[in-house]
Amino acid sequence: MVTESQQIADIIAANKRQRVVPQPGAMEFGVGSVSDVTRDPVHDSVPSEGERLTATLDQAVRTERDGFDFFAVGEHHNPPFWSSSPTTFLAAVAAKTTTLKVSTCTTLITTNDPVHLAEEYSVLQHIAQGRVDLMLGRGNTAPVYPWFGKDIRQGLPLALENYNLLHRLWHEDVVDWKGNFRTPLQGFTSIPRPLDDVPPFVWHGSIRTPEIAEQAAFYGNGFFANGIFWPEDHFRRLVELYRSRFEHWGHGTRQQAVVGVGAQTFIRSRSQDAVNEFRPYFDESPVYKGGPDLETMMAETPLLVGSPQQIIDRVMHQHEIYGDYARQMFLIDHGGIPKDVVLEQIDILGSQVLPVLRKEFAAIRDPQAVRTPTHADMVKARYGDAEPRQPRPNANRGDNVTGTSPYTDSDASITVSLSDL
Repeated sequence: MVTESQQIADIIAANKRQRVVPQPGAMEFGVGSVSDVTRDPVHDSVPSEGERLTATLDQAVRTERDGFDFFAVGEHHNPPFWSSSPTTFLAAVAAKTTTLKVSTCTTLITTNDPVHLAEEYSVLQHIAQGRVDLMLGRGNTAPVYPWFGKDIRQGLPLALENYNLLHRLWHEDVVDWKGNFRTPLQGFTSIPRPLDDVPPFVWHGSIRTPEIAEQAAFYGNGFFANGIFWPEDHFRRLVELYRSRFEHWGHGTRQQAVVGVGAQTFIRSRSQDAVNEFRPYFDESPVYKGGPDLETMMAETPLLVGSPQQIIDRVMHQHEIYGDYARQMFLIDHGGIPKDVVLEQIDILGSQVLPVLRKEFAAIRDPQAVRTPTHADMVKARYGDAEPRQPRPNANRGDNVTGTSPYTDSDASITVSLSDL
């Protein structure tokens, strides 16, 4: 077993990299999907997995048309969800769009192997030409863990150790590594290397766990308050912890910490119409069913149901809770809401809510409030005005069993480790 002190030493060594100080900029707004395949309780119909998947692809394309900045999808391996392979889906979204950033909400850092994550998201990053980031989370569906040979009782240690390895795989050409939850790596190179040798920006999403806020702060990554289930004040405390620890670890000021917020939304011209139409979907939702009633959740959590002006007011209220933050995500398609209604909701948000929010937030945000780091931001932080380094995959010393490479041995001298950065 690897000792705790060895793990801490590894993590500190892995964090010795050129820090990406987030830059001032505007908030970004996007749409997310948890990908549930749920019975429509109003029309008593259930889409097939394929119909639900292609409908979500249409939603993603619509978000770009309606002026949103990003589209995100969750990862699930159990019914009633379809998104077992988010990178495959997001690659299709990237191919059908030109400016839209693709993201996740979330990527499972516990049941996925870090080597696989490093490879999959580097491929996606190249396909999307940098228009990609990802949100890591533990996942809270207990039966999924043993399906992938994991123990949910080790969920938190798995999350911490797996991200430490993922971070190293993306920041070092050659990795020697030993941990507690997978076989060691000797002279291993993850391929393809990240675009411009700069990995995607990483968020750490949490509903309840302060250790995840600490992890996000330690690495200088983003922290996403996944606004379901819990009262707003609960998320406020997690965000405050993240901001203070972000500053503690030397990544910048509390104000430069990168915070994201999510909320489910349903809109109609009249507030009571929105409540009445949304209620059956709420009552049958796999997320909300069996919990507090709709009115309680609307009052105490970031569940936004009402008229366009009410949605605007509630989102602006998030600023009162969290201060300046970088990303606002809207969940629209959950609970069996049919495709045509979801597309209509995106259109209403894009035409009646989004322009007002951009204007209102621009007026109240501090000029130094940060945006979500872009690929260009991170390339600039790493290289300044120099050309980005283009790493070559022959750097692998030990696990390359084929022994073949299009490069000469002399090219291996470009190998870079974290200590060189």
